[in-house]
Amino acid sequence: MECNKDKNLARCNCTYDPCSRKGICCECITYHLKMRELPGCCFDTKAEATYDRSFEHFASLVQSGKI
Repeated sequence: MECNKDKNLARCNCTYDPCSRKGICCECITYHLKMRELPGCCFDTKAEATYDRSFEHFASLVQSGKI
């Protein structure tokens, strides 16, 4: 399977600039799941900027209707 890095970058909202996985979704998802996190693209802009990508943070945002 060919990576669509350029297309992925166009919709990637990750603000962590030194990330080597930006646009390489399969690597990003694998990395974050190992850390018990979700990638930044699962969050809105405000929540992504907190860098709290934990499952718990995501669940609290869903429960409060923020995402």
